[in-house]
Amino acid sequence: MIRAGTQLALLLCLLISLPLRADQPTQEGFVYLDQMLKSARYDVRYAGSDNFVGRPIDGYLVPRVILTREAATALAAMEQDVALSGLALKIFDGYRPQRAVDDFRRWAADPQDIRQKTLYYPDLDKPALFRDGYIAKHSGHSRGSTVDLTLVDASTGAELDMGGHFDFFGPLSHHGSALISVQQTRNRETLRQAMLRHGFEPYSAEWWHYTLKAEPYPETYFDFPIQ
Repeated sequence: MIRAGTQLALLLCLLISLPLRADQPTQEGFVYLDQMLKSARYDVRYAGSDNFVGRPIDGYLVPRVILTREAATALAAMEQDVALSGLALKIFDGYRPQRAVDDFRRWAADPQDIRQKTLYYPDLDKPALFRDGYIAKHSGHSRGSTVDLTLVDASTGAELDMGGHFDFFGPLSHHGSALISVQQTRNRETLRQAMLRHGFEPYSAEWWHYTLKAEPYPETYFDFPIQ
């Protein structure tokens, strides 16, 4: 018969040997969004190949989303807000390591790599992505309080029709675009008004992109990996 003390010691050894899922990002002041939101869906594009580059991006080691605690708290309140209308959030991206932004810049400098052009930037060449502000040397995402998202039907998970998909580079994605239908405009406005009510401001060229107005690190660009 194994004594209780021995059993406890064996259990502790087993637990120590098991790989643990980190419940806090390596950077203080940041949180995993899936521990703050209750009903959100996730489609972390840069951790896979379904993105404008066509491969996983540097710094995205797992398909999870990180935000500053302040941004995550505001987004959790916004989630509860839209839930009253039968809607939920779908998150594409949040905190973005500086190494990922550098990866985008290297990709943009390679004129031969246009494998995703038809789907993501059919009417633009790569230099225009810098000129028009779609790619920059530094991204607000790296400050940790910017999120890319859309709305879905909470019961089915179906995305609301926004008149264009995430990361489509062109006028179709602009707020106020005349290229989309009245219903698509209303759907975008539903998202925009909900984000505004909870302290986020939109980026004019991308209907999915919002930044917390009172972001806690407005001058700091972080580079810890998402893991």
